[in-house]
Amino acid sequence: MDIIKELSLAGLVPVIKVEKAEDAVPLCRALSEGGLPVAEITFRSDAAEEAIRRVHAELPEVMLGAGTVLTCDQADRAIAAGAAYIVSPGINPRVVKHCQDKGVAIVPGCANPSNVETALELGLKTVKFFPAEALGGLKVIKAMAGPFGGVTFLPTGGINEKNLNDYLSFPKIVACGGSWMAPEDAVKAGDWDRIRRLAREAVDLMLGLTLVHVGINSGSPEQAEKDAKAIAALLSLPLKDGNSSVFAGAGFECMKKPFRGTHGHVAIGCNSAERARWHLERRGFVFDESSASVKEGKLKAIYLKDEIAGFAFHLLAK
Repeated sequence: MDIIKELSLAGLVPVIKVEKAEDAVPLCRALSEGGLPVAEITFRSDAAEEAIRRVHAELPEVMLGAGTVLTCDQADRAIAAGAAYIVSPGINPRVVKHCQDKGVAIVPGCANPSNVETALELGLKTVKFFPAEALGGLKVIKAMAGPFGGVTFLPTGGINEKNLNDYLSFPKIVACGGSWMAPEDAVKAGDWDRIRRLAREAVDLMLGLTLVHVGINSGSPEQAEKDAKAIAALLSLPLKDGNSSVFAGAGFECMKKPFRGTHGHVAIGCNSAERARWHLERRGFVFDESSASVKEGKLKAIYLKDEIAGFAFHLLAK
């Protein structure tokens, strides 16, 4: 598994501190059920090692990382417990090389260009930017991305539901770390329903799924024009005639000949088609890979394999 690639598809990494090891499994289960099968359990408490061990044993589907790893000993304990990757607040060449020797991915914290140069010297391509907001946030990441074009960033610290999509909109950011979906008071109270809800809300916010347009299989140019004119008159929308369809406004596309779907198709906009596909697959949806449209190496559109209510649904990157 390319852990960095998987983290980029998840998009959001819950960074959690567990005071009691017995809380780790229900906490990570709630996050996973909410759509985030990934967690970074920090070594900020004595329960971290046992928490990682329990989650690894009971929830193997969770991409499990160990955070705030400061020493080689902590790295060894985390790896032995089941951590798939290591995260550190700063960059310690000794710890980095130790993890590399063990074949385990590490994402060290980098706060400035000198740190990034150290990471490059160690053969790393992805670094943590920490503490992100305190260091200047997205503006600083963009400034550093100029001279370090081959480096990608995983910012953590001060990221929340208000600025998440600002960060993720920059292509050099693979994912963001955050803790708002697992607040300490909810963990202490064992309020797993709240955490599940917050995780789902965070995923929905990140994906940005919205209705873009509905395609109607009118069947012929004449019928497409008739249908589009009727919709336009009903809703006071402008008409736009194209080669294969007639649009009424931006929301209704009347097809001049039969197209996908028994009745038509529905376009669902998303912030990232690749990330949306990854998350929707974990909700049980299957995609028709032959329908994928790729532009400049990025997935732009892809259809679900099965129709819903006689309509073919497809993702469309905004």
